[in-house]
Amino acid sequence: MTSEQSKRTEALIGADALTCLRMSSVLLFGLGGVGGYALEALVRAGVGQIGIVDFDVISESNTNRQILATLDSVGKKKTELALDRAKSIDPDVEVLVFDCFADESNIASIFEQARPGYVIDAVDTVSSKLAIISEAKKRGVRVLSCMGTGNKLDATKFMIGDVSKSSICPLARVMRAELRKKGISGVEALWSTEIPHSVVTDAGHGRHAPASISYVPAVAGLLLAGHVIRSMIALS
Repeated sequence: MTSEQSKRTEALIGADALTCLRMSSVLLFGLGGVGGYALEALVRAGVGQIGIVDFDVISESNTNRQILATLDSVGKKKTELALDRAKSIDPDVEVLVFDCFADESNIASIFEQARPGYVIDAVDTVSSKLAIISEAKKRGVRVLSCMGTGNKLDATKFMIGDVSKSSICPLARVMRAELRKKGISGVEALWSTEIPHSVVTDAGHGRHAPASISYVPAVAGLLLAGHVIRSMIALS
């Protein structure tokens, strides 16, 4: 990142904090509506090394909320698009690509290769979230886990704190129970206190993917990145 690119960030946080970010490593799981925006903020802030983990490709339905999704990118791997975008912003950022579905079979290897100072969990699958958190806790690495952002309209209702203090969010309720079973405590999370909206459908029956809108997952991703960035600066 050139001095011209970073001068306004440096004016806000100072040269030492900017150097701290440049020497930091963040491991980001998930490049969807939340993770894509988290990546954007991490790169533009000047984080020096970012590991990105995702197995998926862009679908047309992603274009309503995902920063990597355009009609031209449908069918392309999210990791490849994320790498290209990150490098187009900051050619000096080191991006470690893990094009896979994160689970108990590969999570230790991902951590070992990335050696992160901080982890952001922006995936949807409960088993993967538990594997990410468990591995981070085992290694003494700080982790921030995103709860549900679907079926929400009010982005001002997001909170960050210990997941044990969360309420209303259905995913957070499941995670609290599963973490208790594993004896894991002290997990930082982002959740919404907004009561989820019902999914509107013509079919009127069956199981449906969470509904979403452009700005809510984006705000969640930026809040995640902001929290991690401020935490890393404070630890410098």
